Amino acid sequence: MTRLAPVAGLLTALLVVTLSAADDPKPAAGAGVTVDKEKRTVTVAAKVAPRKLEHLKGEVFPIELVASWPHPRGKKAHETVVTFDAEPSAVHKGLEDLGLKAGKPAKGENAKAEGPAINVFVEAGDGVGKRLRLDQILIDPKSKKPSPKITFRFTGSSLSAPDPTKPAEKKYGADLTGTLITLFPVTDETVLQTDWTMKEEKYLKLDVNPDALPKDGTPVRLILEAPPPK
Repeated sequence: MTRLAPVAGLLTALLVVTLSAADDPKPAAGAGVTVDKEKRTVTVAAKVAPRKLEHLKGEVFPIELVASWPHPRGKKAHETVVTFDAEPSAVHKGLEDLGLKAGKPAKGENAKAEGPAINVFVEAGDGVGKRLRLDQILIDPKSKKPSPKITFRFTGSSLSAPDPTKPAEKKYGADLTGTLITLFPVTDETVLQTDWTMKEEKYLKLDVNPDALPKDGTPVRLILEAPPPK
């Protein structure tokens, strides 16, 4: 019996480690992110986001994000088109692997995003499905007119301190909030932003066209495409 004790202890330790890893809901940083250098794309596994969240008692807010972590990890999951689980910094790295250099994120009234232009699509269906631009997905809920044409910029995220008592210890800000793409400069903790400013935010109250995307929770692909180099 004494000789079996160390082995039993080792098996118990291995079992604890295995269970802990399995119980951890946080995915690997780059899980669900695919880089295709030949096609100049970064593809992110995503799902169609619900427009109503139970904790908000069914209230629907205008779309301000394109992609975010789901609730409760995502700080603005109630205002997004799709949700995903990867670390935003992994998407940033994927765009860098295509030879792109991040610009500067914008935040506030007169700020405007800077960075290389990126084409953004949502693709549904098995294999190669139909790619939809965001101006084909977003509409004015009152007039039913499509949103204006959208240009996205690879801005990269600002750095933020997870612990306010340790301001010197900073982390990639988008990895704290789970924000990947924003329509307006409401935050600089993101990876991509549009050319729109807060002036547009005042009158562009957009929603998802219910006929454009599959039902909530349906797996889709968020495709970030770098235009050919000039």
